[in-house]
Amino acid sequence: MKPAINVTPLIEVLLVLLIIFMVITPLKPSAFKTKIPAEPNERTDAGANPNSLVVSLSGSREIYLNNEKTSTVDDPEKLIERLSKIFELRTQNGVFSESLAQKNELSASEKIERTVFIKAPRAVDYGTVARVVDAVKQSGASPIALQIDDLN
Repeated sequence: MKPAINVTPLIEVLLVLLIIFMVITPLKPSAFKTKIPAEPNERTDAGANPNSLVVSLSGSREIYLNNEKTSTVDDPEKLIERLSKIFELRTQNGVFSESLAQKNELSASEKIERTVFIKAPRAVDYGTVARVVDAVKQSGASPIALQIDDLN
């Protein structure tokens, strides 16, 4: 008589583990919230929003806020301070976002226009852009959008 390995306990353990993983898997959160841009208006006479904030990067790692040089990528503190002051002034003056002004469930400070667009040339690496995004987040901006001019 040859000795045989009893695989029944091994199969039972594997089935129990399979059941545990099947129960746990649906509980894992998996959500990715995005905002899809609306269709562009056919109007061509609309000017730029005066409350728009555009943070631009140059090839020499300089940061501009609405065409005004503020700092560099290596030392973004001046940009953070400048954006924080702008948001503070908007809070004092009640400059509300057009999309949030109608929502009554939000407080006045949550309705403030804090949208910032980040514009960088294609030659700038991802890490540099990520540093600027982090600096803009630290200032309290929300939402932050990447501005793309040419999609060649």
